[in-house]
Amino acid sequence: MAKVKSGKPAKTDRKTKKVKTFVLDTNVLLHDPEAMFSFDDNKVVIPMTVVEELDSFKRLNDERGRNARLISRKLDDLRAKGKLSEGVPIKKGGIIKIEMLSPSASLPKEFSPNKPDSMIILTALQIKNKNERVIFITKDINLRIKCELLGVETQNYEKMKVNMDELYTGWKEIKVPEATIDQFYRDRKLVVKDSLYPNQLVSLKDSAGGSKSALAKYSQKEKAMLPLFHQSVMPWGLQPLDIEQRFAMELLLCNDINLVTLVGVPGSGKTILALACGLQQTIEERHFRKLYIARPIVPMGRDLGFLPGTKEEKLDVWMGAINDNLEFLIDKDKVDSRTEEKINYLVSSGQIEIDALTYIRGRTLPQQYVIIDDAQNLTPHEVKTIISRAGKDTKIVLTGDPYQIDSPYLDAVSNGLTYLVERFKGQEIYGHIIFSKSARSKLAALSSELL
Repeated sequence: MAKVKSGKPAKTDRKTKKVKTFVLDTNVLLHDPEAMFSFDDNKVVIPMTVVEELDSFKRLNDERGRNARLISRKLDDLRAKGKLSEGVPIKKGGIIKIEMLSPSASLPKEFSPNKPDSMIILTALQIKNKNERVIFITKDINLRIKCELLGVETQNYEKMKVNMDELYTGWKEIKVPEATIDQFYRDRKLVVKDSLYPNQLVSLKDSAGGSKSALAKYSQKEKAMLPLFHQSVMPWGLQPLDIEQRFAMELLLCNDINLVTLVGVPGSGKTILALACGLQQTIEERHFRKLYIARPIVPMGRDLGFLPGTKEEKLDVWMGAINDNLEFLIDKDKVDSRTEEKINYLVSSGQIEIDALTYIRGRTLPQQYVIIDDAQNLTPHEVKTIISRAGKDTKIVLTGDPYQIDSPYLDAVSNGLTYLVERFKGQEIYGHIIFSKSARSKLAALSSELL
């Protein structure tokens, strides 16, 4: 099983009793506002340059701005307990200190002296020259390279990271005798010795190589594998193309599963499956009162900058993938001028809401089918914010590909989507599927495999 790293490179050297000094970069604090409290009984230093950078971020209305304001409040609370310039003790036994840069401190001429990054590195070097065991923590790869050139020990921020090689897949294949498969069909229940998570999907195969097989889902309540409840469904007319899509539909349509994550390669059907099941349960079955669809506003490549028009007109640019899938589902291969009218009607009548993820903070979403697309571009803190918006009888679905991240300080092992998978596996209200095959086209499949 994959293990989420504890974020505790921050342990005291017990043999020498020498406390480590962790110097934090701005991006670490913006990624996790609790980072300064994650280093146990060691010394945590926040360079004054970092405080200045946080001050510039706090005016923003996005997640970075909110995190910057939160960090400022936490530092102010510490200031009330002592002098940050001298170090304020915390509950775990360590101290948090803000370090000023000495006027006489300098870097080699190859470093730009007035850049904030250079001043932050110089602060770490200044502390190291005081004979302290300094470890500079940053999510910026280039800064880690520069630190190594200067002889400053450096690490990535390890808390909230997962092992992608061992990431929970959500389903597995189990080989059993043919008679066991017959028993499963007869009793509609099968107890096996394999260790399974709640709502884990299973493909039962004949161990002798025969053609008999069965699909099942593990029930924590029954302590057994049960047949799929949604065996031959076609939500909103969409037919699953492979076993992974069939498993995904089971999770997306089960009303006792409140949180679903769909992770996989481009073109595997994550978004269209979520939309089809959301439309089915909202528009057709009326189990939810609204289908709420959102995605983070993170550009791929160079940003186009300011976009004119109303909020809806701006969103059209970012929601192209959502609109493409909705058009296909509404009118299949007969998309015409009336297709947009049908979608507009569903939106204007309040049955569908399409929004930027920026606007979800502060909201409560009761009895809604919530789809968060491109969730790989979210931090663990942002994912927590989203999940906490769920009201009574709400279902949340997060989709994404961890290897298509557009945020500069996130990667496959540190984004909020994969972190959520590791933290929620084993919960009875959670289901997950990793897609390994692209269903979009042969070209799309080859691009995922070769590029």
